[in-house]
Amino acid sequence: MYRLQLITALGKLLMSLLAETRLGVLGLLLLLLVGVGVRARREGLAVGAAVLLTALMIQA
Repeated sequence: MYRLQLITALGKLLMSLLAETRLGVLGLLLLLLVGVGVRARREGLAVGAAVLLTALMIQA
């Protein structure tokens, strides 16, 4: 149980570091909005942020 939580936390940390180095603050903000949208079950917010994050990652 704790291993899964540890792996998930490390994955989130690595994703945030990657987003910060390649995409800057805007990438981190969009990644945060995806997480908040999924957590709050707001599909529109999560999908919109994911689309913008994908477009930003393609450009980077």
